[in-house]
Amino acid sequence: TGTMGILKRAQPLLRVRNQLARECLAELLSTFVLILITLAGSAQMVTTSEQKGNVTTAYLAGALAVMVAVYTAGGVSGAHMNPAFSFAMCLLEKLPWWKLPIFAAVQISAAFLGAATVYALYYDAIQHYANGTLLTSGPGETASIFATYPADYVSIANGFLDQVIGTAMLLLGVLAIVDARNKGVPRGLEPVAVALLILAIELSMGSNCGCPMNPARDFGPRLFTFLAGWGPEVFRWVGGRGRSELG
Repeated sequence: TGTMGILKRAQPLLRVRNQLARECLAELLSTFVLILITLAGSAQMVTTSEQKGNVTTAYLAGALAVMVAVYTAGGVSGAHMNPAFSFAMCLLEKLPWWKLPIFAAVQISAAFLGAATVYALYYDAIQHYANGTLLTSGPGETASIFATYPADYVSIANGFLDQVIGTAMLLLGVLAIVDARNKGVPRGLEPVAVALLILAIELSMGSNCGCPMNPARDFGPRLFTFLAGWGPEVFRWVGGRGRSELG
């Protein structure tokens, strides 16, 4: 009873009344959840040499991460979690243009924090798997846990086309799911439908570049790996990067 009383008295002090602040916190939390689960799924697969996970389980973790994240904050900000989606909302006049750089900055920051958390969670596993060396290519590379890299055969032009098509399918699918004039998804199950959409795209378009359809999801963790010791190689288009399928 005493604890409940303290929480009840503290509630008004912790309540955020500013709408923009509420939306930013929602984007921060939802994107953090997305990155935490997605990258942890990749880390579990990579650091165990696929003994406790594979490409399919990593994809499934990413899709379920989207579902959990949308349920977490979708009612406040829409849980964009993706600057590309926020940009599309601006084009459709469903989000003011002045909010776009704010949302993008929050999403990238949350992705950076999510990557740092996964690194802390799997620190011992990463060090053991890589023999204490943080590599971006070759046997024992671990950079692909955090960001996506193209397969060796993919050219820059093909990689660009891959991402245009993948991102377009993502936006088309999400807009179709949330369109009230369309054949509607049962109320409350929209996040499940979006998760299935993500899984379908990953399973069908993941081999070229790993489905980095979300600039925040890719850039935030990539920036973290650059600062955490993997070095500038994480920003270079180099062959032999290993697991490009881990979108």
